[in-house]
Amino acid sequence: MRTICQLLVAGFLAFSDFSASAAATRARLVLSAESAKPGDTVMAGVFLQMDEGWHTYWRNPGEFGIPTTIEWELPPGITAGEIQWPVPEKATVANATTYQYYREVVLLVPLKLSEDLKTGGVEIAAKVEWLECDTGGKCVKGNQNVSASLKISAATKPSGDADLIEAWRKRLPHGGTNLDVTASWQISGGTNSRILVVEWKNPKLAMPVDFFPYENTNYDVAPLTVALPPVEKVRFRKSVTKSGDSWPATIRGLLVQRTDEAAYEVELQIPSAVDAASASTSVSASQSFLKMLVFAFFGGLILNIMPCVFPVIALKIFGFVQQSHDDPRQVFRLGLIYGLGVLVSFLVMAGLVIAIQQAGGSASWGMQFKSPQISVGFIALVVLIALNLFGVFEINLGGKTMGAAGQLASKQGAAGAFFNGVLATVLATPCTAPILASALGFAFAQPPLGVLLFFLTIGLGLAAPYVLLSWKPGWLKFLPRPGAWMEKFKVAMGFPMLATAVWIFWFTAPRFGEDGVIWIGFFLIGLAFAVWIWGEFVQRGSKRRGLAIAIFLAVLVASYAYALENKLHWRSPVKISATGALQNDPEKVQWQRWSLDAVAKARGEGRPVLVDFTAKWCLTCNKFVKPAVDNRDVRKKLDEINGVALLADNTDYPDDIMAELKKFHSDAAVPLVLVYPRDASKPPVVLPTVPSKREVLDALTEAAR
Repeated sequence: MRTICQLLVAGFLAFSDFSASAAATRARLVLSAESAKPGDTVMAGVFLQMDEGWHTYWRNPGEFGIPTTIEWELPPGITAGEIQWPVPEKATVANATTYQYYREVVLLVPLKLSEDLKTGGVEIAAKVEWLECDTGGKCVKGNQNVSASLKISAATKPSGDADLIEAWRKRLPHGGTNLDVTASWQISGGTNSRILVVEWKNPKLAMPVDFFPYENTNYDVAPLTVALPPVEKVRFRKSVTKSGDSWPATIRGLLVQRTDEAAYEVELQIPSAVDAASASTSVSASQSFLKMLVFAFFGGLILNIMPCVFPVIALKIFGFVQQSHDDPRQVFRLGLIYGLGVLVSFLVMAGLVIAIQQAGGSASWGMQFKSPQISVGFIALVVLIALNLFGVFEINLGGKTMGAAGQLASKQGAAGAFFNGVLATVLATPCTAPILASALGFAFAQPPLGVLLFFLTIGLGLAAPYVLLSWKPGWLKFLPRPGAWMEKFKVAMGFPMLATAVWIFWFTAPRFGEDGVIWIGFFLIGLAFAVWIWGEFVQRGSKRRGLAIAIFLAVLVASYAYALENKLHWRSPVKISATGALQNDPEKVQWQRWSLDAVAKARGEGRPVLVDFTAKWCLTCNKFVKPAVDNRDVRKKLDEINGVALLADNTDYPDDIMAELKKFHSDAAVPLVLVYPRDASKPPVVLPTVPSKREVLDALTEAAR
């Protein structure tokens, strides 16, 4: 689809009447040397300078646009290399993503001088063609002839533009040959589309990471990058659509680490698919089926010491101590039931994977955590288990729905053993042990029977240590005898559970936008308060238990309804675009980050600007100002007048925001709401400290005149 759009754009531009040079972009040819010796390599650069609000395109323009081209006119003995492209910026406008250069860029090209060049002056010339577009969607095709003089002599002398070229050379992507980056296919919804999963063993585990693909006529890599929960590696996925006959074995592009503003040129080696119909990962023929089964078993074994599984294993150690002086046959029976719980869970997972694959869907390890709603449920479950271990509430045999999960986790009978196996499996799936990754890649490439066998083998590895110890209970004699210390140990085991909850919370909350942390946290506080009421006044109380139950239910329902439903809209979480705007919530304004450049850019385009200076710690800002400026009516008005909404977050007192606030308040206080008129010569309108929605709408209407 992207290729078709680009062809349509190119065709339209080809038959349009444009001037030889577009008004918004100017080109100039610069050289790194004023004079050079025969045999030298001189770096040439096409220097493109764009007016404010205009941009040109990278070698892969994205879903729209045309890359800049250079047609050289060189004297004999001088040859030009490939264009070296600086790292572009990724922008999404109207659901279309492109890779762009703003304000200026220098496209670098090495010029090789032959050894037999004669001394004297030569003229380096080129015809440069580009597509320039503004933020409003207006696009103009431009071209310009550029030239520069070079002297061939016995000595090399830098030119006056050498520093400029060197500065842009530093903005080229780094070589990525030594990066520990792997890629693999996942199944997809159709025969011409697949999901590419990229893993980067980055010691910083810094997010976000992006991938800018190079252009290719045989396949398209969608611009959207979906981050996956990192374990030992930074992980993300991209959608790939092929237009040729075969799937690519390699995909080249830039691995972009945004937090460090670094980019690396990589060539992703993708193992070919074993079965094109299933479109899943394969490994080379040298990796035998038996070898991968061994990897699967030891990978499951190693999962026992992974952070996400250790809390459950700690609970079972507690069970060892309690049971070590019981009937050995009972201990072994419970060990087998625990192992059965693990295996049944892996059988269910294998069945889900097979069903999804057969339906043409996308299955992957830890897929239940792809749903942010399910992740919130797991957080609540683990917090409940921790609170139960702390003694906040007790689980009796009445089997209340609220406490069923915690009851099963804390019981020492068959149900407790089985459920601990299930819980260990559920918490294990987001983790990937070092040798488990390759085994999983092989497993997802197998037919249904192979998938089943691999999942059972991983389950055997996970269950093996406990089953082995229960088989030889004599090995438990080294554990201390039961006593009063066990109650303290039980409480201590609640802290690893809380750590697990924090871990799941860490990668779940950002999926609900910037408010995910506060409202999921608010719900968990309400949940904890509710179960405290249950334990203190229902289970351990003797009077007015009916009133306590009513308060318990009211707190539980209120915290859920207010935090998750009303504030978080957790069943339809908002998505954040590459520009930082909220994408899919019609009730909210599409805010972008404030900066002086953003204000100047919008005013230069003749667009009204709404600016909200706020802070997360500011109660007035969030309780009273936000409802007035961030609602459906204001969004509709901004759309009508082609306005821009900028959010200036003063939570951490950034210098530029503090300086701007001082222009309007000597104490640099928030809240502050400004409306800039369409006419750039007019000053901004300062709204009341706590404006009403009507005052905001009226100010925007006036600003559009």
